[in-house]
Amino acid sequence: MQVSVETGEGLKRKITIQVPSEALDSEVANRLKSLQGRVKVDGFRPGKVPLSVVKQRYGQQVLQEVAGELMQTSFRDALRQENLRPAGDPVINTESIKPGQPLEYTASFEIYPEVTLAPVAELKISKPAASVADSDIDTMLETLRKQATGWQEVERAAQNEDRVTVDFVGTIAGEAFEGGSATAVPLVLGSGRMIPGFEEQVVGVAKEGQVSVTVTFPADYQAEHLQGKTAEFAVTVSKVEAPEPPALDDEFAKQFGVTEGGLDKLRQDIRANMERELENRIRAEMKGDVMEKLAAANPVEIPDALVQQEAETLKQQASEQQGSDLPLDSYMNEARRRVQLGMLLAEAIKISAIQVDQDKVRERIETISKDYEDPAEVVRYYQSNPQLLRGIETLVMEDMVVDWIATQAEVTMQDRTFDELMNPRPAL
Repeated sequence: MQVSVETGEGLKRKITIQVPSEALDSEVANRLKSLQGRVKVDGFRPGKVPLSVVKQRYGQQVLQEVAGELMQTSFRDALRQENLRPAGDPVINTESIKPGQPLEYTASFEIYPEVTLAPVAELKISKPAASVADSDIDTMLETLRKQATGWQEVERAAQNEDRVTVDFVGTIAGEAFEGGSATAVPLVLGSGRMIPGFEEQVVGVAKEGQVSVTVTFPADYQAEHLQGKTAEFAVTVSKVEAPEPPALDDEFAKQFGVTEGGLDKLRQDIRANMERELENRIRAEMKGDVMEKLAAANPVEIPDALVQQEAETLKQQASEQQGSDLPLDSYMNEARRRVQLGMLLAEAIKISAIQVDQDKVRERIETISKDYEDPAEVVRYYQSNPQLLRGIETLVMEDMVVDWIATQAEVTMQDRTFDELMNPRPAL
């Protein structure tokens, strides 16, 4: 077998392979002879079909099959011989395949780059430091209390946070418009559900009261024909209801499945859930920072074929999970980042000699299972599904690499509150 390699731009390689004609012809001859004893041809007894007839009928098919197999095996051998690691599938080209002639073909592909990690000790990593305070639990209890709020009809003017039931008819320049009218609409004043300015003008109106509300639709309103236009709504209030949140007592705790221990037990359960969520968020924040710093410190040339494959995977996932139909180009930047991080993590795993910890895999599955009604069933489901199990092992391995990096890098603790971590505000 003769092999020659051409180096193209960047990671591109083109390999030319020539397999001696004897290897092709001898295997074709062996297979045709084997077929001779098995094929059935009209006019001949089984096992008595002349080899010339077998060759005439099946020669081209066998030639193509043998050539295909020889190209696969010789390509693998050539890669080992030349110490090449292809990234993605090769593009194979061959001019012709003929008996008595060498089998010659070319394979074009990209290779994986050589990755050498920058010293991990030079990375500067940030890690949030936070805890669950009693005030955080109080806030969560109040949120749950508001979610369980009941409503009591009152005979007074509507106040902010009351729920009113309204009918309205909207006009623009005296003309009704599509979607501008409705009846018996429940509306919590101050919820921001309506166009800015609408709810504020209903405050102070009592049952059976009427008010004319004038508002301007936002410039980015979803209905283009209404963007920036001023409308007038004739609003009639048919009911005013005041909020009646439940008392924070043992009866309230029962709504959340706490049958023993009352409100104190509910607080304990809430703290445990919040601490678990906080731990996950702290790890996610630190992991994100490690990945960002790792990528910035280790720019590498990335095979386009792998980016294309990753982008197609992301597009398919978005289509299946969200019904998204964005063009492939929309996923290219994220795909490139993921491929780069994948190569860097693989190198970190090789350097650190980390092996997946099955105890940590079990712990991760058990943690996931706690969010479900039947945790034991969830654990069994993961353990019986190899694909899901591999996904958890990958996550655990990534966490172990992050921990390994954190033990060597310069880590700065950043004091944050529970609310700051769990409910980040968008940057202005």
